Amino acid sequence: MTYLLPSIRLWLITFAVCVVGYSALVLGFAQAVTPYRAAGSIITVDGQAVGSELIAQNFTSDRYFWPRPSAADYDAMGAMGSNLSPTSTKLAERAAATVSRYGASADRPLPADLVAASGGGLDPHISLAGAFYQIDRVANAREIDSATLHQIVRDAAQAPGGIFAPEPIVNVLQLNLALDRLER
Repeated sequence: MTYLLPSIRLWLITFAVCVVGYSALVLGFAQAVTPYRAAGSIITVDGQAVGSELIAQNFTSDRYFWPRPSAADYDAMGAMGSNLSPTSTKLAERAAATVSRYGASADRPLPADLVAASGGGLDPHISLAGAFYQIDRVANAREIDSATLHQIVRDAAQAPGGIFAPEPIVNVLQLNLALDRLER
């Protein structure tokens, strides 16, 4: 008993400082410095939350750009990679279904990011090539000029890595919201 009570007190103090105190300090700092990011980067339209710019959503309508596949079925609570090996038949079947969904062929191959899920399974971005690949489908479904869509995609593209990762990417949710603003 002489060691148990001091051990419990030490555990409680450590828990209070390291878990509660540290978490409160980090959250408070984040709220003060970057409140939008600390609150989950939630995008609102007309006062309604429509999603986070950090988590992919499953758009399935031909009127929208589609995200890359998700190993977590677009569930933020289950962020994960699939852990399927390249020789997995399940992975091959999913890839074949995705290629078929896009109508890809040897003459018009599908960009890799539209076939493969990201490491966390929730990447909200696609490559610029992936967005350009989908322009004809979206233009036909929305009955708008593909040149207009090319410009919207270019305007939505960003290179978050700057000179270290200059490959442009496009946030699918923000791109689809830009499409919806066209129709207002």
